[in-house]
Amino acid sequence: MRRTLIALMMGVLGCGVSDLAQAQTAPKSAPKNSAPKNAVAKPQPGPAIAAAGGVEPTLIGQFGTWGAYAAAPNGKRVCFALAQPSSSKTNPPNRPRDPAYAFVSTRPAEKVVNEVSVMIGYTLRTGSESSLDVGGTSFAMYTQGDGLWIKNAAEEERMVETMRRSSNFSIKGVSAKGTETTDVFSLKGLSQALDKIAHDCRR
Repeated sequence: MRRTLIALMMGVLGCGVSDLAQAQTAPKSAPKNSAPKNAVAKPQPGPAIAAAGGVEPTLIGQFGTWGAYAAAPNGKRVCFALAQPSSSKTNPPNRPRDPAYAFVSTRPAEKVVNEVSVMIGYTLRTGSESSLDVGGTSFAMYTQGDGLWIKNAAEEERMVETMRRSSNFSIKGVSAKGTETTDVFSLKGLSQALDKIAHDCRR
C-alpha cells in the first residue's frame, strides 16, 4: 500500500500541485488575468495516477502552508497533508535537485494514522541515515530511494504531536553524489490539516 500511497502523492505533485503553489505564492493583489510568477502549470494525469488505480487525489482543504488531500484507490480511503519547504540549502551550493515535499498520511484500512515521510528530491546515498529536528527534539529517520521515514515507529505519535506545537522542522540528507541538503518546513496550518484529515478519513 505504501507504493500506492507514493503513487498518489506523485499524482498530486503532477496533477494538483498548482493548487498548493498558488495558495503559497499567489500575491494577494494579483490582477485577475495574470498568473502568479511561481505558480506551477497543471499537466495532464501521468503514470503515477495510473499506478494508483486511476484515482486522482482531491484537495479537501488548504491550511497555511499545508494542503489536505483525500483519495480512495480500490475503494480504500487514503488522506494526507502535504507541504513544500520554506527554505532549502545544498552543500556545495546551488546543486540541482527536484523539489522536496513533506507528507503526513492516514490509511484507515491499514490502521495507519499520521505517518510522516519526506520526499527529498534526489536519490539518497544508499545506507545513509538522517534526522528530523523539531521543537528541540531529534528523531532518527531511515532512507530509501528519495524518501525518508521515522526509524522507530513507536516515536511517530510523539513526533507528530511535537510538530503540531512547533513552528517548523528541519531535515538533512546526503545524495548518492555526496551533496548535503538541509530543508526547513513551516508547520503553519499542519494541525488544522491533520484535524481535517482525521474528520474526513474515518472510513
